[in-house]
Amino acid sequence: MVNRPKAIGTRAETAVARYAHAHGFPHADRRNLSGSLDRGDVLLCPGVIAQVKGGAAAELASEELIRKWLEKTEGQRVNAGAAIAVLVTKRRGVGPQRAGQWAAWMPFWTLAHVEGTAATAATHRARQHYRDVPVRLTLADTLTLLRAAGYGEPLAEVRS
Repeated sequence: MVNRPKAIGTRAETAVARYAHAHGFPHADRRNLSGSLDRGDVLLCPGVIAQVKGGAAAELASEELIRKWLEKTEGQRVNAGAAIAVLVTKRRGVGPQRAGQWAAWMPFWTLAHVEGTAATAATHRARQHYRDVPVRLTLADTLTLLRAAGYGEPLAEVRS
């Protein structure tokens, strides 16, 4: 007998890995379970992991639950020795074939790090204040941002 929550998680993780694989992360792959030293659900590329949540819990997650999941995702980032960790949550009514429209969460400090913003004194103070504030993008936008920052395959140059 298949464990229903495990099956839901496997489907969501597979959807994220397949989407990433098709959108600039050719080596994206689900990770094996690693017990108490969890290293995330999907390795997008060296240095970047994703924790994936599917099912009703993800679709209806409160801000408080998102923050708790982000804390766990940060621990997984550390365990994996990764620079970046992203929490991906399934959106209600958006199936695995459209995983790029799922929510991708990260703390503000991660977004600021990926974006590579210059740190003035005022910006640094703002970053410290908003360090752990959750930021939500789509998975598609997150993968594009990561590629622009040098992760995964390079983005094609836009010619004017």
